[in-house]
Amino acid sequence: MSSRSRSRVEKHGEIPADWLEDFEAAARRPLETRMRYSFIKTYKPILDDAPYRSFNSTAEYRRWCEQNLPDWLGYGRV
Repeated sequence: MSSRSRSRVEKHGEIPADWLEDFEAAARRPLETRMRYSFIKTYKPILDDAPYRSFNSTAEYRRWCEQNLPDWLGYGRV
């Protein structure tokens, strides 16, 4: 960790030192490696089960989401 970064953490206590060290280590990796580790594929039930879906209106889409998707996916109305 650079002395500038370390003094900022010690002075302000904004970022835990181990987090900053992890960030700086990641920043030294080549761009290709950082891009490969940046995107995590997470299976989303029902959404990922069909190659595509189309709807005639936004209202129809919203109705489908409310009736078919689990709440934790966040596609329901508030």
